[in-house]
Amino acid sequence: MQRYIGEILLVITAIIWGSGFVASAVSLEYYTPYQILAGRFMIGALLLSILFYKKWKKINKSSLIKGAVLGIFLYIAFALQTVGLQYTTPSKNAFLTAVNVVFVPFIGFLFYKRKIDMFEMIGAIMALIGVAVLSLKISTEINIGDLLTLCCAVGFAFHIFYTARFVKTEDPVVITIVQMIVAALIGWIVVIFRGETSFSLETEGVMNLLYLGVFSTTMAYLMQSVAQKYITETKAAIILSTESFWGMAFSVIILSEVMTLKMILGAVLILLAIILSETKFNFLKKNKMEELT
Repeated sequence: MQRYIGEILLVITAIIWGSGFVASAVSLEYYTPYQILAGRFMIGALLLSILFYKKWKKINKSSLIKGAVLGIFLYIAFALQTVGLQYTTPSKNAFLTAVNVVFVPFIGFLFYKRKIDMFEMIGAIMALIGVAVLSLKISTEINIGDLLTLCCAVGFAFHIFYTARFVKTEDPVVITIVQMIVAALIGWIVVIFRGETSFSLETEGVMNLLYLGVFSTTMAYLMQSVAQKYITETKAAIILSTESFWGMAFSVIILSEVMTLKMILGAVLILLAIILSETKFNFLKKNKMEELT
């Protein structure tokens, strides 16, 4: 039962992140990428600290270190993704970020000699192909933006992997609070260092930044931390890769983007990847056994 709750929370997280593409696009008209990062993480840190103020008593040396590690991975990944987006196309940026789905199982294998589940690995590759079909336009060019985004995918892969590892022994809410505070502190140091301390107060910009802070950051990362307590990191990465599908869906609904056959095919591949990693096609085996008996 807990596993299913975890999966539902991750699906909701992916939906929220997908909707965040629209909010990010609008926010960039009013703020610099670094102001958006500092703003969304500050909102996340403040909201979580207020809502779960009793959890502050549970912060100890262990949760402080683990939360800080996640906060550093989170900020670096987002910063690389944001800077990369300035030099490459949004479709390539979305696809290369989703490459983290393949990196995650290899982190466990390389650093902890953890056996790779072949069904999850095949599911991860299928999800990646689905994201490619969904978002990529045919192009063989590779530029600095692509390389930065690929590095961001490594950052997100480490974040997903260590979130799964840390929440097994730590309170998910506590390490989420710590990581938000650390990411916000790094964000504001960067903003001050770059001299970008003048923020727009126009309603549209503020509302979209609040959406990113409240939903795409506070709610989404809290749900991710809680969910990963109950399911494997590779499965989590596959479910979170549906973010690209939801981003496409919200673009069609809100921005009136035209639905294409390529989009539908990509979405089907991602769905099949999730079914494969979730069921390992055991239901087919059961049907064959029933036929034999």
